[in-house]
Amino acid sequence: MAKDDTPPDPGAFRLPDPALVSRTMADVAERGQRIVADFLRRQAGEAPGGGADGPDPMHIGTAFMEMTARLMTNPARLMQAQLGFWQDYMTLWQNTARRMWGGEVSPVIAEDPKDRRFKDEAWRDNEVFDFIKQSYLLSARYFTNVAHAADDLDPKTAQKVDFYTRQFVDAMSPSNFLMTNPEVLRRTAETGGENLLRGLQNLLSDLERGKGKLRIRMTDETKFKIGENIAVSPGKVVYQNELMQLIQYSPTTETVLKRPLLILPPWINKFYILDLRPKNSFVRWAVSQGHTVFVVSWVNPDERLAEKSFEDYMLEGPYAALDAIEKATGEKAVNAIGYCLGGTLLASTLAHMAEKRDTRIKSATFFTTMVDFAEAGELSVFIDEEQLQSLEERMQKRGYLEGREMATTFNMLRANDLIWSFVVQNYLMGQEPFPFDLLYWNDDSTRMPAAMHSFYLRRMYQQNDLAKPGGITLAGVPLDLRKVKLPTYILSTREDHIAPWKSTYKATQIYGGPVRFVLAASGHIAGVANPPESGKYSHWVADSLPAEPDDWFGAATEFAGSWWPDWHRWVSGLDKAQVPARIPGEGGLPAIEDAPGSYVKVIGTD
Repeated sequence: MAKDDTPPDPGAFRLPDPALVSRTMADVAERGQRIVADFLRRQAGEAPGGGADGPDPMHIGTAFMEMTARLMTNPARLMQAQLGFWQDYMTLWQNTARRMWGGEVSPVIAEDPKDRRFKDEAWRDNEVFDFIKQSYLLSARYFTNVAHAADDLDPKTAQKVDFYTRQFVDAMSPSNFLMTNPEVLRRTAETGGENLLRGLQNLLSDLERGKGKLRIRMTDETKFKIGENIAVSPGKVVYQNELMQLIQYSPTTETVLKRPLLILPPWINKFYILDLRPKNSFVRWAVSQGHTVFVVSWVNPDERLAEKSFEDYMLEGPYAALDAIEKATGEKAVNAIGYCLGGTLLASTLAHMAEKRDTRIKSATFFTTMVDFAEAGELSVFIDEEQLQSLEERMQKRGYLEGREMATTFNMLRANDLIWSFVVQNYLMGQEPFPFDLLYWNDDSTRMPAAMHSFYLRRMYQQNDLAKPGGITLAGVPLDLRKVKLPTYILSTREDHIAPWKSTYKATQIYGGPVRFVLAASGHIAGVANPPESGKYSHWVADSLPAEPDDWFGAATEFAGSWWPDWHRWVSGLDKAQVPARIPGEGGLPAIEDAPGSYVKVIGTD
């Protein structure tokens, strides 16, 4: 047997510094006591039976009980799944034994090449870790197959079972534990366990940030400051009301397109996802292409704005912005962009304007926007009557939904990337988070007014009323998206976990005007904030718009690089008229303050 059985060199392992251990443990005791006391005080302030703090706020147990009952009606299928699992497991045992004796064997099951959890070579080169990995993959496949085997489950229940089965499977990955992660074991040996002491300090810091609840730090937020090295495109706030500030950006060209460009970001996050750094700023790039760019910067609301409704967001958002743009530039006609929830608001506004015969918006662009929520993806897991009632109880107490709760929901949709990878790096490897502008933005969450958010979740996600002609009435006007007949550009992203592209594609069959649908590679954020200079991520286009998205994709042509130039050619081709560049504050609206304004700097609470 060509194996080296020499024991490890003791000199390769370092003992931790006793003084460091002593200081860490004393700090742990002091901070831990403070964290627990603060958490208990906060819990005592919650009303009895406080919704989400109940024993099963998401009704996961009920879903799994129903799945179990369905499985028991077909014990033969369950037995078959178990036999298949044990046969594979026995084959793995035999293969591992042969490999340990020097034999060549093929894996019983292999990880996805894109699965970064198992990128370390020891998962393949070391027999023990290869066995651990394959055991996990077999178990994961078994649990997933069992969850899918239940017959006649309600679709919502089946979706919930599938989602939380994957949450469980992801959590149980051997990469998440000290003794079964070769990379962590190697680091522990090299540092004498100091990585674990640093990780414990990181864990305490994250518990302190969350006031007793774990709030994982994804990036080094000390390296960023809004208005100094992030959201730095020059401009002025030229208008504001209770819900938003309107920013007009300074031109970089001598002439500009006659039609100004209005951008409506989502108010679930802050607007500067479109103005992170100069190198990846859509705002900066659009200005450089000759657009007079106006961006809505939504307020981070507190309990004083609890009764602000979706209708208020329409009237004090796009409608107020259109009035302000006309005063600032003298132009009635504008091009408009809506991103995610901002796009849903834009679509609602366009339907309202169509009924009122208001034609100021001449073209509409939608970034990763759903207007038909019949197949809303995995976010639907969190939208059922019991969970909505629980959420509304919490919002009624505070007047808003805390942004951190929404951010946690989004992170669960990509748990391996946005939760477990940071658990490993921060707590097991003991590393400090890397400064990353996109993750800084992701952590800069905003609150949701209770009235608006309840309406949005119930009327759109739960009841899908926006897709029904006359299903929603805003400001006395029933909305019918079919009456939106202006030129429309729809940008979706292929790996979107928030607005699945096949759901966003449904809008192509609703709007009554000419539609261009473009699909970008990557996800909800990276696929949108993808400047041409980066040379990353392709996009697909097609001339026809068949009813089924798969048919569209089958006929589409893939082009390398960013979709931004395609959009600019489309929108500028609608009206090429040029005027002298407009300076913010020198038109009909005086400047209030420098961009990015003060609203975007208001942080959330926990």
